[in-house]
Amino acid sequence: MATELSHEQLSALAREYGTPLYVYHAEKIGEQYQNLLDAFHGADVRFFYAAKALTNINVLRYVNSIGCNVDCSSVNEARLALHAGFDPKNVLYTSNNVSFEEIEEAQRLGIHINIDSISNLRKFGLKFGHSYPVGIRLRPNIMAGGNLKISTGHADSKFGIPLENIAEVLDVIRETNLFIRTLHIHTGSEIKDVEVFARGIEVLFEVAQQFPELEVIDLGGGFKVPYKPGEEGTDIPLLGKKVKEEFEQYEVKYGRKLQAWFEPGKYIVSECGYFITKVNVLKPAVNAVFAGVDTGLNHLIRPMFYGSWHQIENISNPSGALNNYNVVGNICETDTFAENRPLPEIREGDFLVFRNAGAYCFEMSSHYNSRFKPAEVMVEDGTARLIRKRDELGDLLAGQVY
Repeated sequence: MATELSHEQLSALAREYGTPLYVYHAEKIGEQYQNLLDAFHGADVRFFYAAKALTNINVLRYVNSIGCNVDCSSVNEARLALHAGFDPKNVLYTSNNVSFEEIEEAQRLGIHINIDSISNLRKFGLKFGHSYPVGIRLRPNIMAGGNLKISTGHADSKFGIPLENIAEVLDVIRETNLFIRTLHIHTGSEIKDVEVFARGIEVLFEVAQQFPELEVIDLGGGFKVPYKPGEEGTDIPLLGKKVKEEFEQYEVKYGRKLQAWFEPGKYIVSECGYFITKVNVLKPAVNAVFAGVDTGLNHLIRPMFYGSWHQIENISNPSGALNNYNVVGNICETDTFAENRPLPEIREGDFLVFRNAGAYCFEMSSHYNSRFKPAEVMVEDGTARLIRKRDELGDLLAGQVY
């Protein structure tokens, strides 16, 4: 079955459900997960889908149905995962700068936990001692990622316990008899270079011998997916080969087998997503033609927040003559999606689709300007179904006391 939806299918969905509209193709999620399994064949690896990329309960259920585990960045994401049917042993919780009370909540859920501060590590040890295995998130001092906003492992990052504080970590473990099962790092997002992951493995292997009960090396996520035509993503088969070799060499050298964990989010769901908008107005100006669409940074903030590039297609007039357009939103901010972008002739009422709209798109949406959040639709086995209703006025008032 094709893992790409056609212009005709997307146009039909826009007419049926209205715009703006998020559409997710389930089979593409399955294809991406299978790519990981194939690339890492023969290696002792587990994959945990980074739920923060897209938490719709139907997406989580589908991810669970194909055998993938789930990584959660808050205790509420963990609750959603359990509600979606994940077994606690397949749920990983890694957050940062949270209260110890939230970590206690995660412990009561019976899920895997990574702790990213010495303060909370000590509190956990004093309360639970050796009774509950836990992981430690370290900061590896590796600069990586598509840009500074999504680089999380460098020397000035807020994430993790600095590697240079490892002696204090070991003191806490001795004092409280902690059971450390996992060492974890996450260097960033959109990492193309396989050698970045290799450096992360090297960093963790250098300290692994100081943790006698260690079972897992968690290398986080950050696999790059292509956004622009012709752009290359992370070479997943090469990464799988490298990880298998490195872990086998470690086992031979130290007589100790460790399991590798990864936390892909964008890689799993980015390419499954399509965001369909309608052109409200065309505004010719001296230096540009503005195509104003029925959405804005309230629904898709990545281009404004990260400077990210999304492929945009005119699915109503795909064969039209190419012209340059500034595709802009309807929010009272400068919400420019694309500047001087060559696109087939745009007419008012045309549908434009944004590709790679599955990860960190709806998930980062808001009610800014009191505009409704879009509907979400999932296409599975050729059948579309509504998985989130479009907001109504009551959604803007929900939770308010008046």
